[in-house]
Amino acid sequence: MLVLLRLVRLARPLYLLLAVLGYMLGAGVARYLAISLEVHLFWAGLFAVLLAQISMSLLAEAFRPFSEPLVPGETLVERRIQREAALYVSVAALAACGMIATLLYTSGRLQPLAILFMGLSLAVILAYAVPPLRLLNRGFGELLLVVQMVYLAPSTAFVLQSGESHRLLNLAVLPLTFLALAALIALAFPAYAEDLKYERRTLLTRLGWERVLPLHHALVLGAYAIYAGAPLLGFSFRLLGPALLSLPFGAAQVLLLRGIAGGGRPLWKLLTTNAMALIGLTMYFLIISFWMR
Repeated sequence: MLVLLRLVRLARPLYLLLAVLGYMLGAGVARYLAISLEVHLFWAGLFAVLLAQISMSLLAEAFRPFSEPLVPGETLVERRIQREAALYVSVAALAACGMIATLLYTSGRLQPLAILFMGLSLAVILAYAVPPLRLLNRGFGELLLVVQMVYLAPSTAFVLQSGESHRLLNLAVLPLTFLALAALIALAFPAYAEDLKYERRTLLTRLGWERVLPLHHALVLGAYAIYAGAPLLGFSFRLLGPALLSLPFGAAQVLLLRGIAGGGRPLWKLLTTNAMALIGLTMYFLIISFWMR
């Protein structure tokens, strides 16, 4: 039971939630464009996205250097058992994804573009977690996570229903990837000292906080500028404008990080909560906008 509970924790429920929200966003864009949603495709794709995200998180833990603990206070025997369990579950999750894709393909419901996105998802998972690439340890982990949760998840939902992509989907998702990357950068700050101790190459430790902060601020500013400029690209502000409702959280995140950089007392819990709210609420507001129209 303890191993199971730890596996749930290592599967990163927050990432699972973001993957689900991303998938719902992609399906919402399809619905807004008057594409009839096929229920079995919707659920099959959602299960596949969830299984892929579980595998991504657990593979990263299974191939973590053995000198690093998975959970505080574990023994070496517990660490070995936990890593083996994470590996078995992640492989089973990938196998289940393959089974779903096979069933959809044999039934003639899997379009070439959907196959491409599923293949990209597999490539991202393996490049993120598995040696010899394991880009998680090379400072690219946050970027691949964002691609998986915020780009591939909604894109998979959309192309499963439509068989093709659409520029409205890209306009909704691109600034969202900026905000998600900014949120993951903020979430990395509380673990900065520990990451340095274990020589983990996150984006923050790779570039240093002095370089990462301007990047973070530019990502937040760029994301909201794109949403605000939607009418210039031919889309209604009423459709994408609700994303701006999370602007106070984006501004708060910038101010919190500026305060830390200026030597102020770090408010880690507030920073973490704000970062989660920033990306979660932005996705939620967009989902409501697309599904209610």
